[in-house]
Amino acid sequence: MKRVITYGTFDLLHYGHINLLRRAKALGDYLVVALSTDEFNWNSKHKKCYFSYERRKQLLEAIRYVDLVIPEDCWEQKEDDVKEFRIDTFVMGDDWKGKFDFLKGLCEVVYLERTPEISTTQIKKDLEK
Repeated sequence: MKRVITYGTFDLLHYGHINLLRRAKALGDYLVVALSTDEFNWNSKHKKCYFSYERRKQLLEAIRYVDLVIPEDCWEQKEDDVKEFRIDTFVMGDDWKGKFDFLKGLCEVVYLERTPEISTTQIKKDLEK
């Protein structure tokens, strides 16, 4: 079984997120999504989420491409996650290109093109108008 992992906040879930999850799942048989906790988002990313971790987790678990949702508590956990969950492929959006190449000794690292016309940041900006 080929295992894939991706990371994200997945707040205000939209079709760009679904596209990423669909394409990540297509790279293997089992998709693990590491979901940023509220504390990690606030303390390290300086982001306030609209939906709580538990609500975002429920949404992700309802998506057919997602097999397991785990918490992302810190930037440094990625190497441990790859080992613990026996990951074959690490996937991120191409806005992170090169940032996780240090994992290439442990697994394949793939940066997928983002869906260009949609982002949570853009949704929030549009709602403020």
